[in-house]
Amino acid sequence: MAPRSGYGNALCARFQQVACINLARGGRSSKSYRAEGLWDSVLALLNEKGPGDTRQKTLVLIQLGHNDQPGKPERSTDLATEFGPNMAGYVKEARAAGADVVLITPLTRRTFKNGQLDNDLRPWAEAVIQVGAAQRVPVLDLNAISADAVRAMGHPAADTLAEAPPRFDRTHLGPKGAVLFSEQVMEGLLKLKPELASARTLAP
Repeated sequence: MAPRSGYGNALCARFQQVACINLARGGRSSKSYRAEGLWDSVLALLNEKGPGDTRQKTLVLIQLGHNDQPGKPERSTDLATEFGPNMAGYVKEARAAGADVVLITPLTRRTFKNGQLDNDLRPWAEAVIQVGAAQRVPVLDLNAISADAVRAMGHPAADTLAEAPPRFDRTHLGPKGAVLFSEQVMEGLLKLKPELASARTLAP
C-alpha cells in the first residue's frame, strides 16, 4: 500500500465523499511498523473526536507480510510464532479504538520460475486468513486474486506493472500496477462492505 511504490494512493483516488488516509510506509513489517511508532500514529487518529465529541466511523485496512519474510533482522518475523500474533494485535487495538477492520492478504510478487508464478507469500496470506477467522473480521484475499491475474497475463506483461528502471523489481508497483491492483482491492471491498458503493468514484 506504500504511497510511492504500492497501490494505496491509487485506491484512495477511487473514493469520493470520504477521507481516505494512506498511512502505509514502504519496507515495514508487522514488527517494525509498530516498533517505529507508526502504529501509534494510526491509533491517535482513530481516537480523535469529531464534531459533538463523537468518533467518526472509520474502516482500517491492514496489509502486511512482504517485509516479514526472512531477510533483515530488524523487520523479519517468524511466520509460525510472531506474524499471526502481531496481526491479531493490530486488529484488537483498532477495534478497541472503535474502528471496523478489513485484513488484506499480501499482494503477490510477480516472479516467474520455469514459466510458473512463484507466489512465495502464500503462507503469509494463509496466516492472515487464520487471524481473520479467529478475530472474526473480514479478509480480502488479494494474494489469491492478484496471483490469478498475474498468472493469466504471463511474465512479460506482468513486468509492465513494475516501476521503471532503475527501480524495477517484481514486488513494487509502477502506475499501471497501482491502477490494476487498486481496482482489485476496490472490487473486493465492495463485496465485503457494500455500503462503500456510494463512496466509489470511477476515477483510478
